[in-house]
Amino acid sequence: MANIQDVARHAGVSTSTVSNVLNGRTNQMRKDTLARIEAAMAELGYRPNRAAQQLKTGQTTLLGLLVPSIVNPSFATLARAVDQAAQDGHGYRVLLGNTYRERDKEERFFDDLLSLGVRGVIVVSSEIELEHFRAAIGRGLVMVTYDSASRARPEAAGLGIDSVSMDNVEAGRMAARHLIDRGCRRLAFVTEAGRTISRRDKIEGFLSAAAEAGVDARIIEGKAASGYGDTEMADLGRALAAAVVGTEPRPDGVVAINDMAAIGLSAGFRSLGVRVPEDISLIGIDDMFLSALIAPAITSVSPPIPAMAKLMVDRLIARLSDPTIPVEEVLFAPTLAERQSVRNR
Repeated sequence: MANIQDVARHAGVSTSTVSNVLNGRTNQMRKDTLARIEAAMAELGYRPNRAAQQLKTGQTTLLGLLVPSIVNPSFATLARAVDQAAQDGHGYRVLLGNTYRERDKEERFFDDLLSLGVRGVIVVSSEIELEHFRAAIGRGLVMVTYDSASRARPEAAGLGIDSVSMDNVEAGRMAARHLIDRGCRRLAFVTEAGRTISRRDKIEGFLSAAAEAGVDARIIEGKAASGYGDTEMADLGRALAAAVVGTEPRPDGVVAINDMAAIGLSAGFRSLGVRVPEDISLIGIDDMFLSALIAPAITSVSPPIPAMAKLMVDRLIARLSDPTIPVEEVLFAPTLAERQSVRNR
């Protein structure tokens, strides 16, 4: 069985250079050197002993990713982008956990990650100021949060957690403005009743755009059967279609909290004999791939997921190497993916 010395001799490099590859330290390495080492590993059938590496270094080339539920395709898209950024950019792999935004599940996942030697984790959560986050950080976990920008949240200060998010205020504003620009004058924002930070910010942007334009705007919400409804958004959207149609005066433009809710609304409107976009224009937020496949295809506000995933992984790896780097909160600008669910002016 080949060992690290065999790989080094075959590639014509030092064992420390091979070790850098095994531990994801390739940022400063020449591409041809990396290619030779990878080719040598493949030719010799070399497989690193991860258990031995962990005993030696106290950590492993794994990162954690905790999402509310992989059932929601937007989180599946995020997971794929994070996995690609970790593997292609750093030679790390990703352990995925579904938390359903429940504190006890988050806490157990933190325990599991630490027991496996995993020290870097990306978390989709709205409550990073809670004690179990502080406790996990105190035990050595390095965190980046996704979609939970902590603007005006002094209770979250000092945790040393980087935050990466789409500008959700601008996303809500962009969705409302697009409807207004297309002639809609009675707007509704449809959402699950549980308020996460990103949902609050989207609503804020929506209401501010409506107020600036002087158009009617209201919030229509429903309660999911469990948690914050991350696994039930399509069903919730379909159920709330009747509430939208029954509102007087009936909205002529609707923003859905996300694309799964928008797809549910579209199905609900269709069952009620209401046409999209002829009777009601509809726009989602998060631009998941399914939105382009239904009829009519859903117009949506789009976050730059690959760029966000890359930054989150890069920040984790950097902070693992140097815990003293300044904490950053980064907001990415959304864009609009125009399709057929919003009427022409």
